[in-house]
Amino acid sequence: MSDSLPNGLDPLLIRQDFPILKRTVADHQPLVYLDNAASTQRPRQVTAAMVDLDESCYANVHRGLHTLSEEMTDRFEQAREQVADFISSPSSDQIVFTSGTTAAINLVARGWGDQQLQPGDEILLTLLEHHSNIVPWQQLAERSGAVIRWVEVTPSGQLDMDSLADQLGPRTRLLAITAVSNVLGTVTPLAEVIQAAHDQQALVLVDAAQMAPHMPLNVAQLDADFIAFSGHKMLGPNGVGVLYGRQELLESMSPVQGGGGMIHSVSREGFEPSPVPTRFEAGTPPISQVLGLAAAMQYLENVGLQAIHQHEQQLVQAACQQLAEIPALTLLGPGPDQTAGIVSFVVQGVHPHDLAQALDRQGVAIRAGHHCAMPLHQQLGISASCRASFYLYNTLDEVSQLASAIRRGCDVFLGS
Repeated sequence: MSDSLPNGLDPLLIRQDFPILKRTVADHQPLVYLDNAASTQRPRQVTAAMVDLDESCYANVHRGLHTLSEEMTDRFEQAREQVADFISSPSSDQIVFTSGTTAAINLVARGWGDQQLQPGDEILLTLLEHHSNIVPWQQLAERSGAVIRWVEVTPSGQLDMDSLADQLGPRTRLLAITAVSNVLGTVTPLAEVIQAAHDQQALVLVDAAQMAPHMPLNVAQLDADFIAFSGHKMLGPNGVGVLYGRQELLESMSPVQGGGGMIHSVSREGFEPSPVPTRFEAGTPPISQVLGLAAAMQYLENVGLQAIHQHEQQLVQAACQQLAEIPALTLLGPGPDQTAGIVSFVVQGVHPHDLAQALDRQGVAIRAGHHCAMPLHQQLGISASCRASFYLYNTLDEVSQLASAIRRGCDVFLGS
């Protein structure tokens, strides 16, 4: 079977932009990198953009009147415009740069939640959430007296829409939900969920860390109130992320951090914050990382998000077919037509950590553990799982190498 799609995505050609994929690991084994849900590799175009910045015009932004600072400020704000275009935001003023998805969610919990929530108000979470979309809300509940309520998942790992309907109510102030489960790959029905929450006058925050890199994200069409995602999961550098918010909501929020860059004026009596989005960007921002993120987004747009999604579906379909043939292996989550780029599994009688190490010795890099989703694993009745996660540079041959490596690992731990 060819790895190329009719729309032109050729992973073998793409791999030429990623020098790290040519290296060997363990005992001179070619690297098969299948831990993309944790962090992706960066193409030459991204690292080149960051090197060019450092060598040609680096300076601090928004503060200087000299040439370098003005050039850097222009490039920084052009990057903000590019992010807005990438997610179809009505305005770049609705794009706040953060250090990642976690920081973006915490910003909303502090900047919006501390002002708005009262004792007895309800925050609705789902069992599909990453800890980064759980713990900030638990901390907010402790501070405010709000109550955390949970939406269940079905036995197949999908969002339980009956549970959502039961939990949504007049006291619900916020629903925080992932777009794609980082464990099961489950794609949540966001349009239906957001409409149901809005019908109850509740706001919706979407953790799009596993969506933005893999499929088109149109925030205007989606109609969520807040959306957060990270650069390092979409070919960009770590240390940078994005919070999108409705203009009126961002303008109503107080700054979470104080200092330089986020103020309009300061006196002995107090301060006046700058307009959004810079009121949420205290201190020197992640300048190099922002430019790297812009380069990564340009790369993804050149390839095409829809083509990437279709390629990943092809890989997941092949992985599920091949792994299902391994007797002791159990696939987790819904079928491949309802997931995005992730295949998780357990092998009876083999701890996920042991299996991951056995695969590493064969050059195959996967993730093992609870994947920062302990409540979901508790619901599944397991303490840990193995996760293979795919991206645009992975191939069908690598899927076969994964399956072969698992079989050899099972032979070692379980016997033939």
